[in-house]
Amino acid sequence: MRALFSVSDKTGVVEFASQLVALGWEIIATGGTMKLLQDAGLSVINISEVTGFPEICDGRVKTLHPKVHGGLLGRRDLESHISQLKENGIGFIDMVCVNLYPFRQTIAKPGVTMEDAIENIDIGGPSMLRSAAKNWSAVTVVCSPENYDAIISEIREFGDTTKETRLRLSAEAYTHTAEYDMMIASYMRSAAGLNEKLFLEYDLKQSLRYGENPHQSAKFFASAEKVPFSLASARQLNGKELSYNNIQDANAALNIVREFDAPFCVGLKHMNPCGAAVGTDVVDAWTKAYEADKVSIFGGIVAVNREVNKEVAELMKPIFLEIIMAPSFTPEALEVLCTKKNLRLLEVDMTRDNSPRMQYVSVNGGMLVQNQDIDTVEVTPEMCVTAAKSCEGCMSDLNFAWRIVKHIKSNAIVVVKDGVTLGVGAGQMNRIGSAEIALKQAEATCRERGLDVREIGLVMGSDAFFPFDDCVTLADSYGVKAIAQPGGSVRDADSIKKADECGIVMLFTGERHFKH
Repeated sequence: MRALFSVSDKTGVVEFASQLVALGWEIIATGGTMKLLQDAGLSVINISEVTGFPEICDGRVKTLHPKVHGGLLGRRDLESHISQLKENGIGFIDMVCVNLYPFRQTIAKPGVTMEDAIENIDIGGPSMLRSAAKNWSAVTVVCSPENYDAIISEIREFGDTTKETRLRLSAEAYTHTAEYDMMIASYMRSAAGLNEKLFLEYDLKQSLRYGENPHQSAKFFASAEKVPFSLASARQLNGKELSYNNIQDANAALNIVREFDAPFCVGLKHMNPCGAAVGTDVVDAWTKAYEADKVSIFGGIVAVNREVNKEVAELMKPIFLEIIMAPSFTPEALEVLCTKKNLRLLEVDMTRDNSPRMQYVSVNGGMLVQNQDIDTVEVTPEMCVTAAKSCEGCMSDLNFAWRIVKHIKSNAIVVVKDGVTLGVGAGQMNRIGSAEIALKQAEATCRERGLDVREIGLVMGSDAFFPFDDCVTLADSYGVKAIAQPGGSVRDADSIKKADECGIVMLFTGERHFKH
């Protein structure tokens, strides 16, 4: 039995080859792999001895030879193949242990050149993997060190790998070469300015109990790229496995958290914020967010952008929550919260990073692709379009409202005061409907606190323009003092006129934030 070794990832390869030798296998190897194995004291056959041809072109050509691929592809069950191999002095190769040049790692390096990338495109490796994988009924193909131990165990027990194992390894090899080719194709297509194809690579992270509803099956796949504010790379510290809906909601909460540098907390239900607030610290932010809507937070998801300490943990513990997410938890906080065995605690990388990334949404028979809506313009006094130009303390709240409303399902209206959401109107078929929901909720919240909603000076944010002046009229009846909206309606003049009549400060940001 002969095995051909040519690996870039040399993890465990010496031990694996040593065990094969002990089991009576001959080892053929190339270049650096051969030297590593020989330095470990193993008897190794140089690939050039097999092919009768030296490695040429700086190692670009070494295994592309009939004595390699004939030995891999020749069928043991066909007499014609066997006789042809004998006539040409070709021996069978029963195992290929190959992994490929580190193309992904190379192109991820800052300042990598096209020349560097090209030199890390493996040619012989994928060819050997494909040949061995095609002849899986007789040849064992190994492209991951993770399989070494199981292969040795099977050879010790059965004298060779089982047919079932060889089929699985063949599928793994084809997957490996497909991913490799996809990376290269994506890189070269980008360099050539081609964009009519979309290649995506995701690995299974978790099989889910079910999908959005119990009768739907579901899985969670993760991108190989590690990005901040991502559940795919989050560390779960406590609680049950995440569900499909948990992941959707938690992702929405993380997108909101990403908007804020100051201590911030958001409570979220069904992908919409039910309470959000900035504070002097994490305790203050949580307290304000919770009190903004004590009813809706029940069974909700909470995300904060500061470490969860014991004090805030003790405040959160009595509330029924599904998930708490933070950049970290103190040991004392974990001691408090981990007594609730079902409460999911997630430590999430919240490193500030506004690098542009793509968002993918599946539709029947297709895929929509767009840039993520990461950037948010700052609301400034120069955006004012009304006669009234300012109101005391409004600018901070206008920016807060503007950063929250972009994450509420359209049509979206948010009403805030002092960096706290008092009312959220989401997903209505018309904008006035969302405004009514948000303002009535704000009124109810103020009533609970013994406040008159019309006297505290509310601020309103809208994710898109007002098609009529009815939202301004309604806002005035609830005492709204300032409004941030994109502008851009053919009836903008009507809304500006109504705001002037009501003495409301209105600013046009010039940036829409639909969220469907």
